[in-house]
Amino acid sequence: MLSIVKTMALHGLNGFLVDVEVDVSAGMPSWDIVGLPDTSIKEAKERVRTAIRNSGYELFSRKIVINLAPADIKKEGSIFDLPMAIGILKSLEVVHEKSLENILMIGELSLDGKLNPINGALPICIEAKKMGIKTIIMPKPNAKEASIISEIEILGVNSLNEVVQYLNNNIKISNNHITWEECLKNGVKYNLDFSDVKGQENVKRAIEVAAAGGHNCLLIGSPGSGKTMIAKRIPSILPDLSFEEALEITKIHSIAGTLKENIPIIINRPFRSPHHTISGTSLVGGGRIPRPGEISLAHYGVLFLDELPEFNQHTLEVLRGPLEDGNITISRVNSSLTYPCNFMFVASMNPCPCGYYGSPEKECTCTPQAISKYMGKISGPLLDRIDIQIEVSPVKYEKLGNETNIETSAKIKERVNRARNIQRQRYSTEKIYSNSTLTPKLIEKYCQLDTESKKLLEVAFNKLGLSARAYGRILKVARTIADLDASEQIKKTHIAEAVQYRSLDKKYWKN
Repeated sequence: MLSIVKTMALHGLNGFLVDVEVDVSAGMPSWDIVGLPDTSIKEAKERVRTAIRNSGYELFSRKIVINLAPADIKKEGSIFDLPMAIGILKSLEVVHEKSLENILMIGELSLDGKLNPINGALPICIEAKKMGIKTIIMPKPNAKEASIISEIEILGVNSLNEVVQYLNNNIKISNNHITWEECLKNGVKYNLDFSDVKGQENVKRAIEVAAAGGHNCLLIGSPGSGKTMIAKRIPSILPDLSFEEALEITKIHSIAGTLKENIPIIINRPFRSPHHTISGTSLVGGGRIPRPGEISLAHYGVLFLDELPEFNQHTLEVLRGPLEDGNITISRVNSSLTYPCNFMFVASMNPCPCGYYGSPEKECTCTPQAISKYMGKISGPLLDRIDIQIEVSPVKYEKLGNETNIETSAKIKERVNRARNIQRQRYSTEKIYSNSTLTPKLIEKYCQLDTESKKLLEVAFNKLGLSARAYGRILKVARTIADLDASEQIKKTHIAEAVQYRSLDKKYWKN
């Protein structure tokens, strides 16, 4: 007897329907799975066979053929266990449900018939909703993650037997949904605040500009000056996530398997800080079965690389394309996957191997050759992609005890939100959302300068020996500074401040 059960496979963030066609007939006992399955699917026959038996159902010797259609696309993962088991039981007339046309099933079986959680439940639900599927049966631990999707019935189950009883109308399973407002109310807020940072007003200002325009930022300073402390607080001043942004972030983390069971959707912008020993594949994504890397897990958030020169130079160079494009394409023999990676790149570094070059507090012990070699680890093309470079000086003693006039993250965030709202309105027809993503054509349109500003920028360009890309970065930053001042026109003072954020080009890399 032939039975068909619907399930779904993922290709990057997108999904496609798979019909699990099961034929159970008399003949020489055998079990074949066709339709380009990978090793984990081929191994499913023993999991499914044992799970069916341990769930109390007799699986007599039969010839079983399972086809995963469409048969010309490679299938990966263990989410096909449940639909294969239900297909077999329906062919054996254990399941009496006449039609499973509008029911989609996903889940990995353990040997005792219980369902284990899977990766990618949220993107599967989103794609299923687009395709008109009415009901999805999945492992109960994944149901909370999927409950944010409305207009579709999400049924969380614990075991294969529970699914059979539901399909035979012997039990009912509740369908629970959670709203975005409830997630915001019950979610855990980011607990680091800029009020913890004493002094460093110039650095805070630079970070505010970076957050307001989504600009990449490099912090250079001696050990203990507060670079890491400041960087970790950047998410606290970034604009709140919209529902669409939160959904896209959660989809990526769902595929990567980094979602916590009790968190249905991510409400805070990600902050990823990988160790300097990370490989290029882990950073940008890939592997035998391609998975999102750190740059995709930082989507709509911050990727922070502490002690930048300590990272492998080849690893750093793979960032150049994603920083420009906002996405990463992972190519394999059978397919290519594209993951989004629109993140704010923040890095910190010492000015030299000992860390005290240019410090008024301690004498640098490094030779000019050692300093040159150390700074040379950061290539010019990568440096050009960093909009803001700021020097972080050690905090004076009197600043450490000063408790007055220290702004909170909430206060800074108000200004950042106002600037971002100006940008959203300005670029509402351009399909971009912040100044950092301005193209050369849009820079020409929205970053027009008066005569005085042009002269100042020309002097800075020639004196610092800037590239054409750095020229564009200065204009983008100046546009953001003008937005923070609620000024439609970019003024000379805005250009002057923006140029200051490139002055480290000369101090550290030109000498």
